[in-house]
Amino acid sequence: MNNRWESYLGIVGLLMLIGAHFVGLFVAPPEAMMGDVGRILYAHVPTAWVGLLTYLVAFIAAIGALLSGKAAWDAMVEASVEVGLLLNALLLIQGSLWAKPTWGVYWTWDPRLTTCAIMVVAFGVVLAMRKQIEDPSRRLTLSSVATIIAFVNVPITYMSVKWWRTLHQPYSSPETVDSAMVTPLRVAAFGMLFLATSFVVRRWRVSLKQLKAEFEAPNLPQPLQPLNVTNEENGEDIIDAEWVEVDLEQPSLPLQGEE
Repeated sequence: MNNRWESYLGIVGLLMLIGAHFVGLFVAPPEAMMGDVGRILYAHVPTAWVGLLTYLVAFIAAIGALLSGKAAWDAMVEASVEVGLLLNALLLIQGSLWAKPTWGVYWTWDPRLTTCAIMVVAFGVVLAMRKQIEDPSRRLTLSSVATIIAFVNVPITYMSVKWWRTLHQPYSSPETVDSAMVTPLRVAAFGMLFLATSFVVRRWRVSLKQLKAEFEAPNLPQPLQPLNVTNEENGEDIIDAEWVEVDLEQPSLPLQGEE
């Protein structure tokens, strides 16, 4: 059985994205208000959907890691946070490119944009924490707790366009877009999902191998005590080192053949 199915899934997802974006750019009609600028919808919305879903996977994996203490769950936390952060960064870049021709600025402290930026910082802290903690058990616990705390902002980001007054458009879904745009939007969404799943699984395999090696590594013995040589007359230490240098030019023992 081929356990590298994620490679084929990633290829399928990439082909679906290429096909959906081709239809979105050259076949689907332009958006009624924004014209051709609105075609970024087919890249921006699937990135948002899948990015939030990837963070949900990280949240579930963090709970599993805390309850079980197993490296497999911890590896999934690392993998899903990394891919989610990548999609989150792409989301901000795409949003800024869309905001310039529609809002007149690349960035504004709109509730949706602000909460989305906070997600980048929060989950970036999770990855930074994992890099700084060497003990695998302690790293599992602290990074899982940090992931759960960071996830609190994910539903806030999703609901921000409903809870506050915002420049950002409402939720995009097959019910809120023109019927001619539904098919390429759905294909692009599933393509992004398959590609992100491939990335997460491949990264999970690498991380799991590294974490297993850390968890199974034997404890090293304590270092030897340094050599202490004390003067017998006054009790003072005359040598405090891990080795003693021997002067070979002046041997302390007589050589063979001497009388």
